[in-house]
Amino acid sequence: MRRSLLAGSAAVPVALVALGAPALAHVTVDPDTAPGGGYTTVAFRVPTESDTASTTQVQVYLPTDHPFGSVSVRPVTGWRYRVVEQKLTTPITTDDGQVSQAVSQIAWTATSRATAIKPGEFQDFSVSLGPLPDSGSVVFKVLQTHSDGEVARWIQPAVEGQAEPEHPAPTLTLTPAGESSTEAAVDAGSSGNGRSDWALGLSGLAVVIAAGGAALGLRRKGS
Repeated sequence: MRRSLLAGSAAVPVALVALGAPALAHVTVDPDTAPGGGYTTVAFRVPTESDTASTTQVQVYLPTDHPFGSVSVRPVTGWRYRVVEQKLTTPITTDDGQVSQAVSQIAWTATSRATAIKPGEFQDFSVSLGPLPDSGSVVFKVLQTHSDGEVARWIQPAVEGQAEPEHPAPTLTLTPAGESSTEAAVDAGSSGNGRSDWALGLSGLAVVIAAGGAALGLRRKGS
């Protein structure tokens, strides 16, 4: 099985900013869409919601109903990781041939208190994996362990037409194989969350401000 390390290392935990805090309240997968049938790289974004404890371990469980024949992990500075494999009842065929074992879990553990994810910070844990199913979605269950022993279980699947569960599992939505990432982003933005409209409005405002500044500069130069 191909499970080579991706080059480079992730940055240290990043402090949450006011505008980003609501979107980062849960453990999520970024990006949250990918073309079906291929390979992709995703980051599990893990914020620490606790006011008093840091995140010391993150366990990501990969789906067993569609095992991935190839999984690569990007190292994170200040964290060690462990990959758990399971024997497949039915071997799967990948670009590298038949695979009889697949990764079922990846666990990252902070090597010291200094590198744990502190309150108000988040960390990305990147993984390259595939091949993906042709359609539908991929649900990843995540356990987040804190320095005080508390474990946040992000394992509840979202159900269409129902309110978001209290601890939703990170979900990767699969798009048709030929659809571009731009088209997928537009489709995701039109789903009603309003964030894309807000971002588009800010972009338009920036253009207007820039144009106004340029016009003012020309008038001053001509006077």
